[in-house]
Amino acid sequence: MSLLRMIYLALALWGAVHPMGYFIAWFRQNGFDIGAMVDAWHVNAATSGLVWDLTIAAIALTVWIVAEVAVRRNFVALIAIPATFLIGVSCGLPLYLFLRTRPV
Repeated sequence: MSLLRMIYLALALWGAVHPMGYFIAWFRQNGFDIGAMVDAWHVNAATSGLVWDLTIAAIALTVWIVAEVAVRRNFVALIAIPATFLIGVSCGLPLYLFLRTRPV
């Protein structure tokens, strides 16, 4: 495995684990209430801006993945879409780059 692929994989793992620590801490403090979490994301203009920034980035990444999968037929790369929306762009993007750069 190339150094670049190892970096992508490490970033995908970090992007899955590190943000999850904050979510778990929030759930421990506030209970498992997704609605309250979404409300917390929009508590002020700065957090709303960040939520929209990440949402647009996730949609753009999804369009890119689907477009490339249609051409390259690298169907395993589709796993990056649920990773993006269930974990976050910090996991989905490096995961997709890891899967995209595998030897053919």
